Amino acid sequence: MTLDLRGLNPAPVTPFTTDGDIDFAAIQRLGSWLGSIDGVKSLVVLGHAGEGTFLTIDEQLDVIRAFVDSTDGRVPVIAGITGEGNKVAALEAERAREAGATAGLVYPSHGWLRFGYQQGAPQSRYREIYETSGLPLILFQYPDNTKATYDLDTQLEIAGQEGVFATKNGVRNMRRWYTEIPALRAAYPELQILSCHDEYLLPTMFDVDGLLVGYGNIAPEALIELIEAGKAQDYPRAHAIHERLLPVTKNVYHRGSHMEGTVALKWGLVQRGILDHATVRTPLLPLPDGADAEIAAAFASAGLEKVAVTV
Repeated sequence: MTLDLRGLNPAPVTPFTTDGDIDFAAIQRLGSWLGSIDGVKSLVVLGHAGEGTFLTIDEQLDVIRAFVDSTDGRVPVIAGITGEGNKVAALEAERAREAGATAGLVYPSHGWLRFGYQQGAPQSRYREIYETSGLPLILFQYPDNTKATYDLDTQLEIAGQEGVFATKNGVRNMRRWYTEIPALRAAYPELQILSCHDEYLLPTMFDVDGLLVGYGNIAPEALIELIEAGKAQDYPRAHAIHERLLPVTKNVYHRGSHMEGTVALKWGLVQRGILDHATVRTPLLPLPDGADAEIAAAFASAGLEKVAVTV
């Protein structure tokens, strides 16, 4: 049975203790809160927001299990599959499935970011991962300014493969978006199309089935409203939500590096009462002095209040 991701799919952070270990109590709070919200369709762990590549293999599996437990299995947990080679990634996906993941978000081989990919190589990556693990897969389209972004023919071929049921698109080039998304829709009407343009969601909201975003950690309620407005083609309502969230967007995602957004997400979860602190793992570093106060002010202006979590 194909997973239904037509809604909000947060990509949770991985909380750490102040000693740098996984904070399982915080995972329980975060996962149980997100999983209790109507409109949240899955939790996508071990991605960029989740610092997945900074974890050991055992820690990755512990995080999957912990998020599965946090919702008593009610909400599907999807695992980021980030291993460099096809066999490595395929075995990673197999372990993820055994740990309780119900689908995999397949990252490009990271060497492609610098050197590009050979034609046909991405297709082989998805094929081998699915054949080994049996895990349903999400096609991940990287930004246009990287060499790991897939051309349209590559996307169409991957989307047509057995096991691929959705695409997370973060191309960040609207000329390509307005060409490639309609082509994917026409070729595969059942393919679920999810935007991950955290820093400027509004232009993509009217063309998608849902969102797969780190932003879902901190403002799930507002993003579910934004999805509803987009599906209704209600631009005034969508724009109003966008404007309300804009101070938060700027303080989390309009920083010098998108990686800083992960640190800012944790500060956002402090503001919402889920985390006690914003500890990250190197090579991520703390934000500059005063950033926490700026983020707190942005959350206040957007009406994002602390939440009561009972676990």
